[in-house]
Amino acid sequence: MNSDQNKYDDVTTSKVKDTAKNFIENNYEGIESIELEEPYTAPMGSLTVDGTVNGKTGFSISFDENLEVTSIAEDEDFPEEKEECKEQFCE
Repeated sequence: MNSDQNKYDDVTTSKVKDTAKNFIENNYEGIESIELEEPYTAPMGSLTVDGTVNGKTGFSISFDENLEVTSIAEDEDFPEEKEECKEQFCE
């Protein structure tokens, strides 16, 4: 993270956005588009990125210190999880 509060460097931002896109594409059905906002530090301290799938449904993904997905919060009407990804996240 650089000196601007809640602003991450380009390398971190790029990795987080790539990881978030791959996570959504690998774990959910019917993904046509993914739009992502800039990553930020959530109130509990985790690196988080918010976004929208298919132009309408929002989500928020949290990452650990290794920039791996730890959780996702999905708005109502979010696409269904792929059957094989319901027990654990698909890579």
